[in-house]
Amino acid sequence: MLLVQEVQEETLSDEVLIIRFQSALTEQEANAHADELFTRYRRKVAAWCYRYAGDRETALDLAQDVFLKAYQNLKGFRADSKFSTWLFTIMRNNCLNHVRQRSGEPLDASEPILLLEPVDARSWDTAAVMERAASLRAMRNLIRETLDETEQQVMVMHYSDELPLEAVTRVLGLKNASGAKAFIVSAKRKLQTAVRRMQAKQERRGPAQ
Repeated sequence: MLLVQEVQEETLSDEVLIIRFQSALTEQEANAHADELFTRYRRKVAAWCYRYAGDRETALDLAQDVFLKAYQNLKGFRADSKFSTWLFTIMRNNCLNHVRQRSGEPLDASEPILLLEPVDARSWDTAAVMERAASLRAMRNLIRETLDETEQQVMVMHYSDELPLEAVTRVLGLKNASGAKAFIVSAKRKLQTAVRRMQAKQERRGPAQ
């Protein structure tokens, strides 16, 4: 009978397990549903934490903290997004805080996760030009259309998440000699060219009537 119940638990969707957790009548029942749910993601979360931490022991501590925070907030989970996305966001923020603490950088609990505007725009002329020439949405589109996947990841993690370049290199597993710095240089060069083309195109059109 117990084996049948375990098989049934394994075939339930994440959403159903969450509903059962939230409606459980006893703590033991709730914990059983939570354990089944979290077991599905333990390897994945631990692997991601390892990429941020760089060592197994710290990664396991980070993963344990991620699941503790997830458990504490699971009662209030709503199906606005997939559970895996929600859990990944907790993991990402937790690991970012760890990297920043280790780097001695200030933490900002209210940081926007997907903000792409560089933090040092004054020192990057291209960013200033882009800011004057187009809206934030246009800048995001330009970044997405101009840069390859790794360049986009490096730019977001360094300028938006404010991670040091050595941390970005480690998290992304970059093996080239210059690490993330090389991708920053390449991305800026591509964006500068794209901005010049955009400006030239606007000049050919002339002032709006």
